[in-house]
Amino acid sequence: MTEDVQTAPIFQTWKLTLAYDGTEFRGWQVQPGERTIQGELQAALGRITGEAPLPQGSGRTDAGVHALGQVASFALAAPIPSENLQRALNRTLPPAIRVLKSRVVQSTFHARHSAIAKSYEYRIFRETICPPFLARYVYACAWPMDVDALQRAARLFEGEHDFLSFAATDPELANRDLEPDAEPDLRPIPREGFQIKPPTAPTIRRIFSSTWEEVTTEVGRLLVYRVRGSGFLHHMVRNLVGTMLDVGRGRLHSDEIPEILAARSRAAAGPTAPARGLFLHSVEYDEPSE
Repeated sequence: MTEDVQTAPIFQTWKLTLAYDGTEFRGWQVQPGERTIQGELQAALGRITGEAPLPQGSGRTDAGVHALGQVASFALAAPIPSENLQRALNRTLPPAIRVLKSRVVQSTFHARHSAIAKSYEYRIFRETICPPFLARYVYACAWPMDVDALQRAARLFEGEHDFLSFAATDPELANRDLEPDAEPDLRPIPREGFQIKPPTAPTIRRIFSSTWEEVTTEVGRLLVYRVRGSGFLHHMVRNLVGTMLDVGRGRLHSDEIPEILAARSRAAAGPTAPARGLFLHSVEYDEPSE
C-alpha cells in the first residue's frame, strides 16, 4: 500500500491597485461591525477563492477618505489568472470599490513596506453653492483665500521635517475639524508656552513636493493641493490642509510654519480638514517589486 502524500500549497503574492469612494465606509482597516474597504476585499476574496487572506494596504485611509490608486497585497494558493481574479472581484465587490489592476508579484513585495513614495490630493470647491453630485468629494469652502500665501506655506513643508505637530496624537485635537459653514475666526492663535522638543525618527517624513493649483471645471473653481512624500502620519495631510487654509484666510502667516513644525505639538497647528476632500492618488515602488 502507498500512503497519500499531501503537498503543501504553493502561495503566490498578489498586488491589486484599487479605486474607491470612501464615503460609506469606516476607512480601510477592518473594524468589528463596520463596513471597511479591507473587510469588503477580504470577504470578496473568500467568496471567490475559498481563502480569506487579510489584504495589506499601502496605508490606512480614514473614514470618508477616497482612493484613486490604493495598493493592496496578499497571498493566495488558488491558481487563478490575474484577469479572471480582477473580473471576479469587480463582480463581487460593492460598486464603490473597483479593482483597476491585478497581478502576481515577487513574494517579497508588501504593499506598505515596499512603498517608496505616496501622493495625495485634497480638493476644495470655491463656489458659493456646491453641486450635490460633487459634495461628497470636495470640501466646499468659499471663504476669501490668498492663493499666493497658500503656495508659500505649502513650499515650507518640502524637505525632511518632524511632522508631529500635524499628526493626530490627541483624540480631542484630532476631532477639531473645520466646519463647512463656519465663519473664519481671525483671532490670533496663542503660541506661547510651546517648548521645542528634539525630533524623533517615528514622526520624521520627507516631502518631495507640496503645491496648490487653481483648476477651473464645468461646475466651478477648485483649489487642489497635491503632496508627494516618503510617507504620512495619521491625519497628516488633512492637518496640513487645515493649517494652510488658516494661512490663506489670514489667520496665520506662512512665516509661522517653521515654528509650528518645531513645536512638535498638535495644538500648535490648525484644524483638521474634512475627510471627504482627500484622495490617496498613487503609491510608488522600486522596479524590482513590480
